[in-house]
Amino acid sequence: MEPGLRTPLLDFFRRGDVARDIRLLAAQGALAPRASEQIGLLMLLVADHDPEIAGAAEATLAAIPGDSLAAFLARRDVSADVRAFFADRGIEPAAQPAPDAEAPLLDTGPAADPAADVDESADDDDARMSTLQKIAGLTVAQRIALAMKGTREERAILIRDPNKIVGVAVLSSPKLTETEVESIAKMASISDELLRVIAHTRAWVKNYGVVLALARNPKTPVAVSMNLLSRLQEKDLKVLSTDRNVPEILRLTARKKIVVPK
Repeated sequence: MEPGLRTPLLDFFRRGDVARDIRLLAAQGALAPRASEQIGLLMLLVADHDPEIAGAAEATLAAIPGDSLAAFLARRDVSADVRAFFADRGIEPAAQPAPDAEAPLLDTGPAADPAADVDESADDDDARMSTLQKIAGLTVAQRIALAMKGTREERAILIRDPNKIVGVAVLSSPKLTETEVESIAKMASISDELLRVIAHTRAWVKNYGVVLALARNPKTPVAVSMNLLSRLQEKDLKVLSTDRNVPEILRLTARKKIVVPK
């Protein structure tokens, strides 16, 4: 049974293309930045085809303090499917909901920043190089943790990580701002899958700047860009209709949507 919660991290796991070592870390409770995502991942992974991963997810669920879990289940944002899953295990919602909406119920994750802190007195170039060097020495699990818990500068580097799940972790960070999402949506150097994640996240595409950035990004999948055209203002359609960096079909469609004065 799966919860109805939709987040970049959960959707990535639902698609089934996550490496075994990362699934095992998630089953051990080590990846999710929020309680809801942690529970969602564990609910998925107790049914994993790998017995070790399924067993680890079961053990993690059993290790979550009962009162914490019951208080989480009492929250208004917890779906009926999640409550039913735990009711089958004899766990019912508490009388009072959990006050903390973000923290995982069991934090077994690696340290987000095991390396020495960057020298704040260094100039920007030196500081960035120190950050790059620090990140280069991290394992995938540590990069995922840093993506979710680190600084804005670290997220800006990690969104370009060759391992897609690290970029997904950036998009799942509770610290991520709409301004950052807009900047990411402009990047032609990241995976088109990450751009698709942004486009399919309802809260982000309410922001016109994000919609425009996605439409103008040549890396955005054409089907996604085409769906966004109806959201664009006419002045931006005019710019897009002559933009040689985007696919021709997008330019032509944008041109057709421009209102011609009678």
